[in-house]
Amino acid sequence: MGWLSLGACRCRDKQKTEASRLQTVNRKLNAMNKLLMEENDRLQKQVSQLVNENGCFNIIAAYFGIALQASTNDASCDSVVTTPPHSLKDANNPAGLLSIAEGTLKEFLSKATGTAVDWVQMPGMKPGPDSVGIFAISQSCSGVAARACGLVSLEPTKIAEILKDRPSWFRDCRNLEVFTMFRAGNGGTIELIYTQMFAPTTLAPARDFWTLRYTTTLENGSLVVCERSLSGSGAGPNAAAAAQFVRAEMLPSGYLIRSCEGGGSIVHIVDHLNLEAWSVPEVLRPLYESSKVVAQKMTIAALRYIRQIAQETSGEVVYGPGRQPAVLRTFSQRLSRGFNDAINGFNDDGWSIMNCDGAEDVIIAINSNKSLNSTPNAVNALPLLGGVLCAKASMLIQVSSKKALKTEPNPNVSPAVLVRFLREHRSEWADFNVDAYSAVSLKAGSYAYPGMRPTRFTGSQIIMPLGHTIEHEELLEVVRLEGHSFAEDNAFLSRDIHLLQLCSGIDENAVGGCSELLFAPINEMFPDDAPLLPSGFRVIPLDTKSSDTQDSLTTNRTLDLTSSLEPGPATNHIAVDAPSCPNIRSVLTIAFQFPFDSNLEDNVANMAHQYVRSVISSVQRIAIAISPSGLIPADGPKQSPSSPEALTLAHWICRSYSYHLGAELLRPEPPVGDSLLKNLWQHQDAILCCSLKSLPVMIFANQAGLDMLETTLMALQDITLDKIFDETGRKTLCSDFAKLMQEGLAYLPAGICMSTMGRHVSYEQAVAWKVLEADESTVHCLAFSFVNWSFV
Repeated sequence: MGWLSLGACRCRDKQKTEASRLQTVNRKLNAMNKLLMEENDRLQKQVSQLVNENGCFNIIAAYFGIALQASTNDASCDSVVTTPPHSLKDANNPAGLLSIAEGTLKEFLSKATGTAVDWVQMPGMKPGPDSVGIFAISQSCSGVAARACGLVSLEPTKIAEILKDRPSWFRDCRNLEVFTMFRAGNGGTIELIYTQMFAPTTLAPARDFWTLRYTTTLENGSLVVCERSLSGSGAGPNAAAAAQFVRAEMLPSGYLIRSCEGGGSIVHIVDHLNLEAWSVPEVLRPLYESSKVVAQKMTIAALRYIRQIAQETSGEVVYGPGRQPAVLRTFSQRLSRGFNDAINGFNDDGWSIMNCDGAEDVIIAINSNKSLNSTPNAVNALPLLGGVLCAKASMLIQVSSKKALKTEPNPNVSPAVLVRFLREHRSEWADFNVDAYSAVSLKAGSYAYPGMRPTRFTGSQIIMPLGHTIEHEELLEVVRLEGHSFAEDNAFLSRDIHLLQLCSGIDENAVGGCSELLFAPINEMFPDDAPLLPSGFRVIPLDTKSSDTQDSLTTNRTLDLTSSLEPGPATNHIAVDAPSCPNIRSVLTIAFQFPFDSNLEDNVANMAHQYVRSVISSVQRIAIAISPSGLIPADGPKQSPSSPEALTLAHWICRSYSYHLGAELLRPEPPVGDSLLKNLWQHQDAILCCSLKSLPVMIFANQAGLDMLETTLMALQDITLDKIFDETGRKTLCSDFAKLMQEGLAYLPAGICMSTMGRHVSYEQAVAWKVLEADESTVHCLAFSFVNWSFV
């Protein structure tokens, strides 16, 4: 009987546990159902509003001219007395700040739960049972905006506390300082905040914000944290540091948090920014004008982070023994922050530029003040006798799709695929000795990490996972590089090298997110406060730019021409007439950090420069190799049998050059046939061709020309002739243009032109000539040859 009683008790306990679990699941499903119903109501309101606006527009359209004239007259009368919102006067007194705060709250709520912004579903993020939440981006509004809502198993006050600590979850946030805080009359709090954000590449300055943050509780018990920029109200704690930033604008944004019955909260997140895209090179502007990028980096990241904390708190996330989740998160944050510090190189952190290589734009920066001896455990400290040296570079990587040139789909290499390959095939790009030793250990031969000796590496790596986020968008792991000592007496001793590595953004379906591979050398028994010196890669996708309809003829012409310079079967010319050609453009940023002895600074700098150049070449080779569509192969272009335009144009270019200048473009003797196109492609001078239009656009460039412009064949159609030259060059070209058209030849003196990345390019001389067709009377295009060009 005792055994039966014990079995019955166990059965009842099991039933109670299962019943409790089902009740928890049921509460979560009810809360999610409520959230979906609210979202459905909002969408219905938005549809009704759009229908009403459409009807009103049809009624007013007939009287638009009269209404426009009347509004113009009214505006001319009232413009003198118009007062800009949130002026400096309002921001200088508590009453004015409370007025701004209440207005911010109203605008934020209209975005979070209303129809103030035309929200559309985030591509690739469909809501469902396994989804983190519901995500949307702005379709057409000022700036870039993203919205998220989801269920989180934390109390509202805890969620607000986490989200207000922006540097803890937003990897691009360098610093957040609360200048002042005071209580509002309604029980809320108002804070004046200065925030600094890292720049994701070396090609554009970082951003900062001067904002008002308002925390209050609504009548229905919901907790709200809303924030917006203040204009003309201070530059931050350090004016000299703020000079390295571009002031961006935060439009009403924030968090709406409501508690649910049975525990947990429903969270609404809105991020609305104006990142001042005008201040970055044109090729990077899609990165600063994309709501999808803001959604991935801020909005979705915030919701994922609080859900991660919630699951760790409840014990749903289980890690290996010996490491607490908070410690692993700290390691990930330190790797990311260390890499961002190296990329940005702020003066107030002690960084200074040592050298900038114009040819590859490899920047060498040093930080003599940086110390990795922050840990109290001297055994694990990494002494830096001279400081830290960083070699970094950013460049455009574009793999053009042939989907528009074929009837069947052809996928491209994406940032996720590239980073995943770099992670899994380290031997394809890395120097294992550089991974293992400090910069001088092998290259200069005198300064090495403590306790390490010259080592030969087997070339193999073992990846040991430490942890991952709930959706596996981040992987933290230890990489072991196997090696053995050179010394005979220690030949059988292991000299393995260990790296702490963070890999993120390897989901190919994620839209707008960047992919990263960051790593730092560690001791094999690394403590929780181990010193880290991160290096690695960041690949950021840029939105595809559609072709202008008015230039469709030029676009098709360019596609036909460039198709002959790509390997592969004959193209389908019917499919070429598509209005746009999908392609993947990404910005690759590389940074490697090395500790150095003050006596070996120059040696380390030379080694770092050579190593980064080697890594850049390897990554470019890998990007081409793993791309199914491919780019120009290493042995030069291949002519497509069905598209002879490229060979014909090459023949016209060379023959016209000889006709006008009385010399051969391709020396010592002019090649014939396919070799002519290959030699023109590999010519050391940058050769460009542009159309004869009121606004000439590029239709051809050889490899040197593409390198000079920092672009690809498929992107040539987006480049006009006036964008290449600086102001002096444009004036020179205009003065010699009549001579060029009359005599067919013009010499341009040494000058400066611009790449698509905004870099200056110097050249000793430029030659321009008319390219004549076979009849030697019809001008097909204009050709330019830039002699001895180099990046400034």
